[in-house]
Amino acid sequence: MSSELNNIILNHQVTAILIMNESLQVRYANPAAEQVFSQSSKRIVNQPLSNLIQHASLDLALLSQPLQSGQSITDSDVTFVVDGKPLMLEVTVSPISWNKELMLLVEMRKIGQQRRLSQELNQHAQQQAAKLLVRGLAHEIKNPLGGLRGAAQLLERMLPDQSLTEYTQIIIEQADRLRSLVDRLLGPQKPGKKKYENLHLILEKVRQLVELEVSQSVIIERDYDPSLPDFLMDADQIEQALLNIVSNAGQILQAQENGKIIIRTRTVHQANIHGQRCKLAARVEIIDNGPGIPADLQDTLFYPMVSGREGGTGLGLSIAQNLIDQHQGKIDVESWSGRTIFTIYLPIQ
Repeated sequence: MSSELNNIILNHQVTAILIMNESLQVRYANPAAEQVFSQSSKRIVNQPLSNLIQHASLDLALLSQPLQSGQSITDSDVTFVVDGKPLMLEVTVSPISWNKELMLLVEMRKIGQQRRLSQELNQHAQQQAAKLLVRGLAHEIKNPLGGLRGAAQLLERMLPDQSLTEYTQIIIEQADRLRSLVDRLLGPQKPGKKKYENLHLILEKVRQLVELEVSQSVIIERDYDPSLPDFLMDADQIEQALLNIVSNAGQILQAQENGKIIIRTRTVHQANIHGQRCKLAARVEIIDNGPGIPADLQDTLFYPMVSGREGGTGLGLSIAQNLIDQHQGKIDVESWSGRTIFTIYLPIQ
């Protein structure tokens, strides 16, 4: 009776539950776990956990720690990629005695939409604060740079020996280089004149530019939604934002064989953009099969001067986000080894 009652309780739990042995081989999966992994318990049981997921944001070996410590562990922000889709979960692992063996009880709860939205808003606020700080510093740098350049020009005119102008020219050139960097850090402060534009025409320009830039080993596929209407935007700014993202992907993929970028558009109803409900929005997904973004960079990826690419300035994605923000849109990113997805949402007025 006790065993039957236990089965009834486990089968009716909304929390996904796995029981695993020390080798992280699944010995039991309840119906909620079947939904998480999109497989029947018959297919899940006796499989190693690593076979059920394509990627995990935490080291799976850590899950066996409770067997040694005798203490439960919890991670409230875990991402498992199942069937190519990321799942945000809270995972608790506890040691239990089951069938006279020491086993691991794994409880997985999907993080609620409200909690996910709260995390997104908090991250966006941190990014905005970082941008304000950098822009403040950039403004402070511009004034002395102008004075430095002007003084070098005056000095050049007064030099008795023209051969010495080589040094003043170095000062002027480096001041101009820094001024260009500062201007890029500041970026556009507001959108230009908006007109009704076709997003697919802009994406076609971006595709052609990137194809000219990257090697032929990188394939760009298109998956456009023909029902997407024209809507108000600054076409030049949207083109620049999309070009920065697609170009980044193309440059990374040049280092590998069979690189592929998919550009996908869809019309989305009732989209949530930075906590605001938007009745209708355009969604652009830029998907690549590259090495993925390192986990330690994903939270700061849109900060100025942060780059995961050797030789990168760390300004492309920061500028892209700034331009999309000015259109009341947002950029999301999900990445793991072999797949990175940048998703841009633009409200359709």
